[in-house]
Amino acid sequence: MTELRRGTAYGVAAYLLWGLFPLYWPLLEPAGAVEILAHRIVWSLLVVVAILAVQRNWGWVRLLAEDRRSLAILLAAAVLIALNWCLYIYGVNSDQVVETSLGYFINPIVTVMLGVLVLGERLRRAQWVAIGLGTFAVVVLAVDYGRPPWIALGLAFSFGTYALLKNRVGARVGAVQSLTVETAVLLLPALAWLAVLGARGDGEFGHAGAGSALLLASTGVVTAVPLLFFASAARRVPLTVIGLLQYIAPVLQFLTGVLLYDEPMPASRLAGFALVWVALTVLTFDSVRNRRRNQRRAAAEAQAAAFA
Repeated sequence: MTELRRGTAYGVAAYLLWGLFPLYWPLLEPAGAVEILAHRIVWSLLVVVAILAVQRNWGWVRLLAEDRRSLAILLAAAVLIALNWCLYIYGVNSDQVVETSLGYFINPIVTVMLGVLVLGERLRRAQWVAIGLGTFAVVVLAVDYGRPPWIALGLAFSFGTYALLKNRVGARVGAVQSLTVETAVLLLPALAWLAVLGARGDGEFGHAGAGSALLLASTGVVTAVPLLFFASAARRVPLTVIGLLQYIAPVLQFLTGVLLYDEPMPASRLAGFALVWVALTVLTFDSVRNRRRNQRRAAAEAQAAAFA
């Protein structure tokens, strides 16, 4: 198997697992979203520390401690990913799976918008069209829901901003190391919340049977495994392939909400989603075309330099 095929397989596996999350989080009920989040933080930290211990990979800790800028960025990223996780768990366990899928459908559009607003990037015409369609889609869905789709918007903007911050760190901190820092930052608040729940007798861990405790503990593995698959994919395949694979997760989430959980999908809501899908088609096509154009230009420049 070539590196490209192996990387694609890793990417498909990562997004398939993320797409199946709506089937997993309800298994942890009656634990609430914040309690599940706290357990996810604690157990994820234990899993990634175990991975690093096996790899004997600790040199990055000293380097990161000396890089205050990267450390500050990761601290902010920790807050954003905690918000994203909590919103997603709440959305799934409150029977709003379709709206959570919308958040990850519009996330690429939000990412492009953040590039303009935060980084001052100049957009191509097709990107502006995609943003316009995406904005109109949110208006249509707000009218359909009778309110703005807050869960979807919260998921899209929290993850989009999180990705923007991680981009500023770049390759200096790997996926496992990054998750280690983010969960370590959140560890004390998570433990404090679990202690409060335990003192009040409201915590599920240890009070709802061994099966419930094992499921809550499994949140660490469930968080780490797709992340490791994604990291392996990102090292082997072009970003355009990753960009196409990312739609696997929200498609599965959407189908789960509509087909398995029987969430309503009136024509007006479907029209809003259709506008989002058109916007994503425009955005993806433009991204692929621009990448190929840049590759041809780079090849032509290299050939010209060779004969210079």
